[in-house]
Amino acid sequence: MKALILWGGWDGHEPGPVADLLESELKTKGVEVLKVNSLDPLADKKLMKTVDVISPCWTMGELTGEQWTGLDSAIKGGAGIAGIHGGMGDAFRGNLTYQIMVGGQFADHPGGIIKYRINIVDRTHPITAGMENFDYVSEQYYMLINPAIRVLAETPVDFDGSTQPVAWTKSWGKGRVFYSSLGHVAKELKDNRNVLDMTIRGILWAAQGKAGNCCR
Repeated sequence: MKALILWGGWDGHEPGPVADLLESELKTKGVEVLKVNSLDPLADKKLMKTVDVISPCWTMGELTGEQWTGLDSAIKGGAGIAGIHGGMGDAFRGNLTYQIMVGGQFADHPGGIIKYRINIVDRTHPITAGMENFDYVSEQYYMLINPAIRVLAETPVDFDGSTQPVAWTKSWGKGRVFYSSLGHVAKELKDNRNVLDMTIRGILWAAQGKAGNCCR
């Protein structure tokens, strides 16, 4: 299994340290990891054919036409995409189709850093199987959502009484998509094993799309 981690963009989400942590955790699972501080690999057709999952840690930024075509083709062809927080859910704001593929786009985090509850709503999915509800202290993302998602976890939002998805899966062509809005900086991932475990499970799940039928 081969994972491509792309890190860069806005420094506020610590893309380098987050990418380092994901790389370390994935290697303990026997995953081959290629970690690159560039989006250029997306345009490398030969390389992309060898990748099972792409994990972007790239808040904001822009994709060239060639890079987007490479990413889009890889996922539709069976590779997975999996990521967290703004590194995937607030990346490439100018590309609407990317946002549709991900399943949502960051809109706001009212209140800044706050304590809130994560409720696991799908205990049958391999990503969240066996997980219990937990409290979390971070930015609570308010997302614009694609209704095609399968929600795995959600959170109640006090400021408007809504319930926001926190983690979900979906499909894109033959590929699997996993996203979690948690993981603002590397320390949050290290300090909350629930969040880190769900993230790694999500990446591994997304990587399995090439091995069998895609599912949500």
